[in-house]
Amino acid sequence: MGIAGWLVIAFYAGLMIGVGVWYSRKNQTADDYLLGGRRMSPIAVGLSLFATLVSTLSYLGGPGEMIAHGPMMMTQSVAHPLIFLIVGFGLIPLLMRQPVTSAYEILEAKLGTSIRLAGASVFLLLRLGWMSTILFATSQSVLVPLLGLDVSWTPWLCIFLGILTAIYSSTGGMRAVVMTDAIQSITMLAGAIVTLAVITVRMGGVSAWWPKSWPQHWQTPNWGFDPDARVSFGMLFISTTLWYVCTNGSDQMSIQRFLATRDAKAARRTLAVSQITDVSVSVLLSITGLAILGFYQAHPPQLEANVTIVDIGDQLFPKFIMSEMPDLLAGLVLAAILSAALSSLSSGVNSACAVVEKDFLSRHQAGTTSLRRLVLLTWIIAAVSVGLSLINTLIEGNIIERCYKVVNLLTAPLFVLFFLALFVRWSNGFGAWCGLISSTLAAIAIAYAKDLGLPLGISFVWMTPCSLLTGIVIGAIASAAWPQKRATA
Repeated sequence: MGIAGWLVIAFYAGLMIGVGVWYSRKNQTADDYLLGGRRMSPIAVGLSLFATLVSTLSYLGGPGEMIAHGPMMMTQSVAHPLIFLIVGFGLIPLLMRQPVTSAYEILEAKLGTSIRLAGASVFLLLRLGWMSTILFATSQSVLVPLLGLDVSWTPWLCIFLGILTAIYSSTGGMRAVVMTDAIQSITMLAGAIVTLAVITVRMGGVSAWWPKSWPQHWQTPNWGFDPDARVSFGMLFISTTLWYVCTNGSDQMSIQRFLATRDAKAARRTLAVSQITDVSVSVLLSITGLAILGFYQAHPPQLEANVTIVDIGDQLFPKFIMSEMPDLLAGLVLAAILSAALSSLSSGVNSACAVVEKDFLSRHQAGTTSLRRLVLLTWIIAAVSVGLSLINTLIEGNIIERCYKVVNLLTAPLFVLFFLALFVRWSNGFGAWCGLISSTLAAIAIAYAKDLGLPLGISFVWMTPCSLLTGIVIGAIASAAWPQKRATA
């Protein structure tokens, strides 16, 4: 990439830092820093929620999944109307009635202090693993090949991304995070559109890259619930629905955004904006993967021996950017990929900061939170995420599979606690512990069945529904069987 492309990246990085500095003047209290004063625009917060959940993993994984396996994963978009009904009218009214900053304060009243701390700890493990995976994927799959560096540079690039995120997150707090997320959402949309336009112009029209027949290496469509299929529509529909319900109903990153708006109606608008943007970008990225596949089938790249374009599906999007796109546009699309990383990292750091402060440091010290301590926590959490980023070298599979095996491993177990607290009248702390442990073990067994030598033989997309059901059933039964074990705050 030439000077023009790097100028685009430099301008983008400067803009992120500038937003942080601008909003630093409005942070007078801890509530301003963590929730933006609870009066933020639903549209801006909705774009932020989208940008938070659609990270580099999704931005690179979407095209890579289409290239390597076909469009089955894209069918998950069909689940979004049902997700909106469940979350918007089932969960958001309950959550918005809670006068909390950390979502895990909700757990303490019903299930006790130990469960509140357990929920907060699970969230931190979940999001630290998520942020470290984003850092790793962005550094190794994007920046290393783009800069022509050896893979040994990966940790240094992770450090750079971590520092950039910490600068504007610690300076501007929640308002800066939301505003930069909104800018990054638009940048992500623009990046996918620009890539499609460049390929279409280069090849002389959409028909030149649109497949004439079903590629042999793609998965055959499966519209049922076949446990042997890598992805089946029925199971993907259930898994996607439950993932969004679990995330929006128990993850501090989502709940913190709902709490940053005025009321339940505004929070529902936030959810609607997020989902509409999510579906739009997901479809665009899948079509982008289809276009990139068509381009490289017509113009085969030079690859190592015994390596095909299917084997490097996750790498073809950044490869196209650095080798085929005009310099200025390459800078724009790379900025879109970095947007996907930075928006998720900043949201994760800010939310983790809120949980560490409210659930651990000042749990018994109301009104003592200082802005200086929140800024320090932001830097510490960013540093920990960088330190954990290289663990991803131990995980097999493409980016989408990494999302399920690392990022989503604890999503259902965390929601089990909220389900028991909000919907199971007889639940108690003992039952919640049983539900959390059993749900986590079920998720690990399904995600890593092959590594553990377990003869389960089912796809990784079964992880969320199976672990959720296991945790709820065992948690409810254990609570009923040992009512005297009810935890107290």
